Amino acid sequence: MKIIIAPDSFKDSLSAEDVADAIALGLTQVWPDAQLVRCPMADGGEGTVASVLAACEGQLRCHPVQGPLGATVQARWGWLAASHTAIIEMAEASGLQLIAPGKRDACASSTYGTGELIRAALDAGARRIILAIGGSATNDGGAGAMQALGVQLFDARDAALPLGGLALSTLARLSLESLDPRLAGVRFEIAADVDNPLCGPHGASAIFGPQKGADHGQVEQLDHALGHFADHCAKVLPRDVRDEPGSGAAGGLGFAAKAFLGAQFRPGVEVVAELVGLESAIHGADLVITGEGRFDAQTLRGKTPFGVARVAKRHGVPVIVIAGTLGDGYEQMYAHGVDAAFALPGGPMSLEQACSEAPRLLRERAADIARVWRLARHSRE
Repeated sequence: MKIIIAPDSFKDSLSAEDVADAIALGLTQVWPDAQLVRCPMADGGEGTVASVLAACEGQLRCHPVQGPLGATVQARWGWLAASHTAIIEMAEASGLQLIAPGKRDACASSTYGTGELIRAALDAGARRIILAIGGSATNDGGAGAMQALGVQLFDARDAALPLGGLALSTLARLSLESLDPRLAGVRFEIAADVDNPLCGPHGASAIFGPQKGADHGQVEQLDHALGHFADHCAKVLPRDVRDEPGSGAAGGLGFAAKAFLGAQFRPGVEVVAELVGLESAIHGADLVITGEGRFDAQTLRGKTPFGVARVAKRHGVPVIVIAGTLGDGYEQMYAHGVDAAFALPGGPMSLEQACSEAPRLLRERAADIARVWRLARHSRE
């Protein structure tokens, strides 16, 4: 019996690796001789570096960078020496979790620290850089990251533009003369599950600005500023990517990565699946167990269980989901490779209690699944 355990993290509770370990303990109670293969997963958001390094035995590195509002933060990133690949979570340098809710400022926050992490990867000799761009606190179109890499932005008086999305409204000139030449030798990939354009009613400012501290008036100002930035970029770059899917990801960092770095946009779960070898692991398996904190219709937008189920379906392997909660529309996943889904709580329970007791609940649900699966196998014999 070969079982693949490929969950995402349970936000505010357990890492993907911890979730996989808890599920494995529950399965072992029923199937002590089963071959259990742990493949901790992620979809391009928080936990991507940890999941990849857990599977690939890479190095976790740390670099001091400028946080989203200027304070220095210690940002972690992953290094796979054999392939000269860097995995960068922009949330480590420019993430929403770095700012207290009452201090979030979409107008002033910057991706400059993310650019500093890219520079650290270049210093290490990176030939491939994967940018996981979920969880941003920023709405600067990726301008800060590009400034850290040598792009120069000037206002009408030819003074250097300050950091932040709102400052882009005063942009008068953009220069690429000091852009780091090492970037030309690196393949960039954006790992994300967001397909919004840069501007407009479905753009970065309108959809994500409010959760980053922008009120209605600021959303309109930021949207105009990003459009103004894109206008100037179009004057000096080969193509205008503002309307392409994903350009609005991470407050427009997707736009800058595509426009300045030639980055390829890929669903985050696909990138992680490739790095951890999920396809080869699933080949010949009897069952796949995946999961996430909340399993609902949004999972169809490219979250981990969706990506795992797609791979398993190609190999004809059944998939079971264990989730913190089952939300509206989760049944839609039954048409996309998921065969059954179970919530952690066995009865009424607060969110705080469910989070604190997640390891035990995961073990119990995994053991329950194993017992039912064993019974089904015996009935066929």
